[in-house]
Amino acid sequence: MAKITRKVTDDPYGAWALIRRLVAEQAVTYWRRYLLAFLLMAVSAATTAGAAYMLGEVINQAYVDKSIERIALFSGFVVVIFLIKGASTYGHTVILSKISNAIVANNQRRLFAKLMNESIGFFSERHSSEFLQRLTAGANSVTQVLSLLINAVGRDLLSLIALVGVMVMQDPYMALFGFLVAPPAMLVLRKLVRRIKGLARNQFTGTTEILEVMQESLQGIRTVKAFTLEQTMQQRMEASITAVEQNANRMARVSSRSSPLMETLGGFAIAASLMYGGYRVVAMGATPGQFFSFVTAFLLAYEPAKRLARLNIDLNSQIIGAHTLLEIVDSPASEPNDDHKPALKLTDARVELQDVTFRYRPNEVVLNRMSFVAEPGKVTALVGPSGGGKSTVLALLLRLYEVSEGDITIDGQSIGQVSRRSLRGQTAYVGQDVYLFRGTIRENIAFGKPGATEDEIVAAAKAASAHDFILGFPLGYETPVGEHGAQLSGGQRQRIAIARALVKNAPIILLDEATAALDSESEKSVQEAIEHLCQNRTTIVIAHRLHTIMHADAILVVEGGEIVERGRHDDLLRRGGRYASFFRLQHRDASPLAPLDASA
Repeated sequence: MAKITRKVTDDPYGAWALIRRLVAEQAVTYWRRYLLAFLLMAVSAATTAGAAYMLGEVINQAYVDKSIERIALFSGFVVVIFLIKGASTYGHTVILSKISNAIVANNQRRLFAKLMNESIGFFSERHSSEFLQRLTAGANSVTQVLSLLINAVGRDLLSLIALVGVMVMQDPYMALFGFLVAPPAMLVLRKLVRRIKGLARNQFTGTTEILEVMQESLQGIRTVKAFTLEQTMQQRMEASITAVEQNANRMARVSSRSSPLMETLGGFAIAASLMYGGYRVVAMGATPGQFFSFVTAFLLAYEPAKRLARLNIDLNSQIIGAHTLLEIVDSPASEPNDDHKPALKLTDARVELQDVTFRYRPNEVVLNRMSFVAEPGKVTALVGPSGGGKSTVLALLLRLYEVSEGDITIDGQSIGQVSRRSLRGQTAYVGQDVYLFRGTIRENIAFGKPGATEDEIVAAAKAASAHDFILGFPLGYETPVGEHGAQLSGGQRQRIAIARALVKNAPIILLDEATAALDSESEKSVQEAIEHLCQNRTTIVIAHRLHTIMHADAILVVEGGEIVERGRHDDLLRRGGRYASFFRLQHRDASPLAPLDASA
């Protein structure tokens, strides 16, 4: 299991190579803003050092020269210094926040755009919560890496240099004590970095698992309730949360091990400086202001020095998240944009499969040299047992997958040689599992044709037998559909989907068991809507209930990826083959509805 985890999450790039890439690709875009922030950080660092130096002068004026006027003057300087420091700190903080927000937004756009260029197969191998984690944690990690770098250089390093300058000015020998803590600290921190990398990977994976359980539990809440799975899902969530909590605790322990080391070493350095500085004031006549200024600069330099010492640990804890985002962005698109290809030009909308073979995986044939023609303006029905390859045919027609062998043509044009956008723009699809997007009924119908007018939306709803029930809602077309259309019944969702297909006014219609999950009353309403949808259009329909396709112009019986029978309803019944067997079985077990002309 550990080997698998390492293989999945291992970073193919070195940490510093990836950091250089982030700086080159993302930080350079905002170099002017970074430069301004850097200059403000330099002002802040200078004022910090200036305050430490000025406090020493105030002490000297008070205890050595005993000058009230000069004490007041230097005290005024201190106020001005801190005012400038506050303004510069505010300025660079706001600038860096705006840069970070822009980088997060840009990376989220990049990732989502990349996902929109991936094929159905790409998503079938992954859980959607993984992409949510990459979109949020990954994008934020990129900005965290860049923020750590700019703050380390602009805030901490400049402050440390300025304060060390004050220390050296006041007493170079005392400053030497401060430098003695660095070598042992670096040796210990170097060992902690390796441990942090592994824990950061585990943290990302564990958080993704929490999102998976949460998403599945909420989206499948009806199943959870129906099968009393509340305790089971709580146990799964508890296990995921506990694993993440334990890993986070380990990460906290490891990353915090530097603190006692730095505090202890810092304590020795401060004690040595105090002893030496105090001795110089008492025995060697050094001014107290010089001693006070040095100690102030030393104490102020302590925090930026600690942050710089921890920089490698902090970077490595964030670099994993940045990699999880970039590995998706970098991977070749499985469905790249092909708008450069010629557009599909329709005359009759004649669809033909020519010896089409398809495999989801090697040595697993789903369609085997399938050939048929869907004539223009007519209904072609695909029937047969589940798993025979019927839905795969529609997926290939939409180019959700590419054929392994053979070809699919529309009006003599190979669909593989035209752009997907033009192909899908000429096709309307209605499936058994209707997906409605968050928003209103009006918005969901209009998705079929962006920019559709109010008259077009209403006309489509009327043709889909949806207008009346829509007006029955208090908000009418402005009624929210809820997540996945949960506010609507199955028949209502189906008719909204048909209205969405109608408003598109596409010449080719693909229906995938559009009435299979409906009750008889809802099915009748949906069938009436489907009649309008299919009129004068080339229609390919997958049917589970055979009475819905009795008047289809051609019926193809699909088994094992092959067409084993074809013909019209009456002809197939007379032959007494597979279709007749299916029909008699359904006719015996169910009360058939009256057949509908040209319905699917």
